[in-house]
Amino acid sequence: MSVDLNKTASNGHDKMVISQEHQAKITKVRGLIGPLSDKESVYCSDASISRYLRSRNWNVKKAAQMLKQSLKWRKEYKPEEIRWEEVAAVAEKGMLYRPNYCDKYGRPVIVMRPCNKKSTPAQDMIKYFVYCMENAIIYLSPHQEQLAWLIDFQGAKMSDVSFKTSRETIHILQEYYPKHLGLAMLYKAPRIFQPFFTMLRPFLETELYNKVKFGYSDDLNTKKMLEDLFDMDKLESAFGGNGDTGFDMNRYAERMKEDESKIISFWTQAKPVS
Repeated sequence: MSVDLNKTASNGHDKMVISQEHQAKITKVRGLIGPLSDKESVYCSDASISRYLRSRNWNVKKAAQMLKQSLKWRKEYKPEEIRWEEVAAVAEKGMLYRPNYCDKYGRPVIVMRPCNKKSTPAQDMIKYFVYCMENAIIYLSPHQEQLAWLIDFQGAKMSDVSFKTSRETIHILQEYYPKHLGLAMLYKAPRIFQPFFTMLRPFLETELYNKVKFGYSDDLNTKKMLEDLFDMDKLESAFGGNGDTGFDMNRYAERMKEDESKIISFWTQAKPVS
């Protein structure tokens, strides 16, 4: 939504310039999706349509159908209208949050800790996940469209991970937030998680599957990868960094309330695409 098409960074190095041919396809998608409300028009910026086209290999019909499904979901689920007070009870468990730093490519980070899930109902978890996605996307710089996930499995048991919830999360991410995930680091995942991940594999598109990396504290390749991706003085100690302990509910609540005003402002003040 906030991406500058002329400076879209896929990995921090490459920049994509939209050709006339691709711009023409964006225009065709607009024609196929038909009339839009003001809010839908704001969502359907050139940058957003470009993400849908790229996720469907620039096939106009498939991208338009995918975008229509996203608009239908957004109209029914209203992700941009989820407010902090609706998810605060889930957030306080510290199982999912956006720390106050980005990686070296400017990608906002979302940290997930399955061991803190406790008895949270699945739909409450999904709602909070969507809230975090909307918050992180609004936080994106004009030259970035991707996020980085860090999933800390320290202390997690298989009972902390739900196949149904994981599958629904994957579906939402792939179908309604295409091209927004740049990396998913599964850190200290127990060996017993490998069969679980194998079960999820059929639900993962190849591109998303390739962005999932397993990392371990005693692995030199993992350490190098994290050093290449993050300022180690900011990265949390749970991932081998020198940062603070990470989640502080009071500070996090203050940040989320401040960021919420950006979300409200975006949807109420942004000019629809003509």
